Amino acid sequence: MQGQSQQQAYDRGITIFSPDGRLYQVEYAREAVKRGTASIGIRTDDGVVLVVDKRIRSPLMERTSVEKIHKADDHIGIASAGHVADARQLIDFARRQAQVNQLRYSEPIGVETLTKAVTDHIQQYTQVGGARPFGVALIIGGIEDGEPRLYETDPSGTPYEWQALAVGADRGDIEDYLEEHYSDDLDLDGGIGLAMEALASVNEDGLTSEGIGLATVSVEDGFGKVPDEEVETHLEEHGLLADENEDDE
Repeated sequence: MQGQSQQQAYDRGITIFSPDGRLYQVEYAREAVKRGTASIGIRTDDGVVLVVDKRIRSPLMERTSVEKIHKADDHIGIASAGHVADARQLIDFARRQAQVNQLRYSEPIGVETLTKAVTDHIQQYTQVGGARPFGVALIIGGIEDGEPRLYETDPSGTPYEWQALAVGADRGDIEDYLEEHYSDDLDLDGGIGLAMEALASVNEDGLTSEGIGLATVSVEDGFGKVPDEEVETHLEEHGLLADENEDDE
């Protein structure tokens, strides 16, 4: 009982370290990320691929209102997992940073610069009393000096650069699949296929064009969301499209 009461005392305040050096509120924020549906990012020679699981809770919900992929600038896209409201605040912050950089320096903001600005903002909420950490992880992908870059933000405010990663539910299983199948010479179409296959590996019922979101940030064309018709074509090409008639009786 004494140990329990001590832990409860330490997890009430974000500014208090536990005796073993942990910030419980930050760890709880990471757990909130795990409860969000999966998002995947893959870096290829031609650009960055972002694929998200857009699971709809009800057929009455307008699916266009479920946003997990966002445009931060013409050359940067962001995918999220965790609390959607927290993600929206961080993405608005990222967009402001991109605009300020353009106005101040007359050039697009670097992907690494933007990521570190966002993580600096996140980190402030891990050491200020009366606030809580952001319960969301972001995948920030874009083009910097003609080269694709891919980053993750953590609720602790730490940036990580990746070749391929997943955040949200089933992260471990998806990253195991990516580690096994990722290669350095992927093109953009190969990256799309790998991301979809990785997501399908944790979804036994298959994928539908309505259930996933797809965007690319290419070296030539910048950020662009892929329409449902093209998403369905990619799913069919890789044999991942769910059989919508299998439950009809």
